[in-house]
Parts: sequence; C-alpha cells; structure tokens
Amino acid sequence: MLKRLGRAPLVQSLIGALAVSWLRLVRATTRFEMEPAGFPERARADEPLILAMWHGQHFMVSYAWPKGMRVSALISRSGDGELNARVLQRLGVEPIRGSGGSGAGKVRKRGGVAALREMLRRLTDGSTVALTADVPKKARVCGEGIVTLARMSGRPIYPIAVVCRWRIDFRTWDRASLGLPFGRGAMVLGAPVRVARDADENAVEAARLAVERGLNEAHARAYRLVDSADPGADLVARADPAI
Repeated sequence: MLKRLGRAPLVQSLIGALAVSWLRLVRATTRFEMEPAGFPERARADEPLILAMWHGQHFMVSYAWPKGMRVSALISRSGDGELNARVLQRLGVEPIRGSGGSGAGKVRKRGGVAALREMLRRLTDGSTVALTADVPKKARVCGEGIVTLARMSGRPIYPIAVVCRWRIDFRTWDRASLGLPFGRGAMVLGAPVRVARDADENAVEAARLAVERGLNEAHARAYRLVDSADPGADLVARADPAI
C-alpha cells in the first residue's frame, strides 16, 4: 500500500519538488573545490560529452554542469526512475528512459536498445549525455554499454565525481550518498577516454577498464580533497583487488 502510494504521480511530484529544493540548498551552501580548476567550462570545448558516473554517487553530479550546457541523462524505467526523472526535469536535464543489464533479454526488456538509439540521437543533436557506467547490483564495475555508446557516437567519455564532506551515506548495494548543506565539496573530472569506431574486442575491454579506473581515481581524489573516506571503497577493492 505504501509502495503504491509512493509511486502516485501527485506524491512523486511533491517528493521531486522537495528533492530539488534540497539539492539546490546543498549546492548554494557548499564550497566546492574543482580539479582541474574550472573544469566545467574547459570541458565545453569537447562537447557533446559522455559523462560517466557511479551508481549511488550521482545525486549531485548536476552541480557540475556549466550554465547553458544541454544535458540528457539515462534513467531506468523503474518506479524509482520515474522520481529521478521528475527531479532531473526540474533541474533542466532531459531524461532518457531505459537501462542496460547483464544479458540481451534484460536489455530489451528494460528498453536498453531504444535508449541507446536515443542517446546517439541526443549526442548527434549536440546534447551531452550523462549515465551511470555500472549496472544495477554490480556497483563500481563498468559495463560495456557506455563504451559502446562512445564507439558508435565518436564522443569522449569523461569520468566525473562530485562529493561532499558532510553527507548521509546509505548502506545500499551501491553505497549511495546524499550531501548535506554548509560544508565542503569536491568536483573532479577525469581524463577523457576515447573509443575508435572500429575498436575490436580487446580495444573495447581496454576502454571499459580505463573508464572504471578513471571513475575510481576521480572518486578517490575527490574524497581526499574533502578529507573524507569513500563509502564505496570496499566495493572498489572487491571489484579490483589491485587497487
């Protein structure tokens, strides 16, 4: 009963409005350090971009777009995805509904093929596309989907991390975090990963690993800048014991 109520359009609209107000409060009252300095404007020279995020660390990434940048974001078709889409729309982000999975059947069921086509169309139209690089229940492990998007579009993948020192860390599968106001924050943009259109299987795997390492390094650096520990550090160690 409560689950159905939480997914009612009116309730989701109210929750969405509160969430946007909270995110704006955190953004307005947090002193963010950028690395490299002023990267949002520097990244515009490479537009449109593919922005790679980790699940659970994506709530505050919208703080990083420069004003005027057109951004689309891939959002799942789940009930939670509907709420996320409402929040993003209020923040000026254009949602794309669909998600990937660990098998072809799941990709089709979740709208992954249609979403890939739509992301390619948005990139062609000049919109930057943001999406999580890992798939549900496989946190901090980059999937091939984002690399496929880069190969087919010819656009670079930029790993990004936006974190706050004061925050709420949830013990979810993805170690989600939500920033709190009146503190310090960090925005770190990693080096771009480019994938050739004729990339073979080995090149695709190399790019996948580059995105994964780039995201892990960006988050590690961002948390060091705010003198804090990454709540997903155990997930990184589990996914890549070499780190």
